[in-house]
Amino acid sequence: MSQDNFEKEDRLETIFKLQKGLSEMMELDRYPKDSESRISALCTAIIHEAVELQRTTNWKWWKTPIPFNETDAKEELIDIWHFVIQASLELDLTPDDIIIEYRKKNEINRERQRTGY
Repeated sequence: MSQDNFEKEDRLETIFKLQKGLSEMMELDRYPKDSESRISALCTAIIHEAVELQRTTNWKWWKTPIPFNETDAKEELIDIWHFVIQASLELDLTPDDIIIEYRKKNEINRERQRTGY
């Protein structure tokens, strides 16, 4: 996909297409066969990638801090995005569905903030 297409096409749609294309290329012999197991495996992957992202930070207060490597942090965050988008595909969520559900949850969270949740 050329850079021009990225500018013309909805960005979330682009991410979904890229992930779908990647998953179609992958050898999935060890990928769980049923939906629940696939979602569970993807959750595990997201958790581990989140830990890898955390490791790019100086969260260990007892250690001498090292410079934050933003490039490594971005790479780990994108790994999380890959698994989140794959989970979305597994659950048959479209980019439009995500926007709708995100707006619903965002309004709930806003209401919680207004009411002192």
